[in-house]
Amino acid sequence: MLVYEDKLSGDELCSDSYPSEITTDGCFLEVQGSWVIKGDVEIDTGANPSAEGGDDGGFESNEQKVVDIIDAFELVEQGEYGKKDLMSYFKGWIGSVMEKVAEDEKDAFKKRVQTGVKKLVGMVKELQVFTGPSMDPDATMVFAYYKEGAAAPTFVYFLDALNEVKC
Repeated sequence: MLVYEDKLSGDELCSDSYPSEITTDGCFLEVQGSWVIKGDVEIDTGANPSAEGGDDGGFESNEQKVVDIIDAFELVEQGEYGKKDLMSYFKGWIGSVMEKVAEDEKDAFKKRVQTGVKKLVGMVKELQVFTGPSMDPDATMVFAYYKEGAAAPTFVYFLDALNEVKC
């Protein structure tokens, strides 16, 4: 299994155990999330507790419906970003990631990231923005949106900002 870590913060952001595809001319890794139930789940065994002298007061469930990727990697939602906020973030972030990109890949990275930034800024109203568990505002952010007709979000990661770690 591969785990994808942010090159800037070291946060684990995703793994290859989720359905994914590389998009936008190699700029993004888009990963499909899904809703899951977390916590205690009531199982009906067919028994009647009150007839057996037990408590029939009901089951207090602490189950929650969560998005698997957000839960597994402890992603933290950052609230709404406008175009100006996003562009301001990207200016600083691109410089930081550029330091982590191999010298012979820098020109290709600039071209890819420009296309990716343009796409995300164009869909800013549809995006949810997340950081990793360190909540480092200068680290790589993760973006999520709902594809048309989708029941769960698709997460967008900048490939150049990730390290693949074998587990």
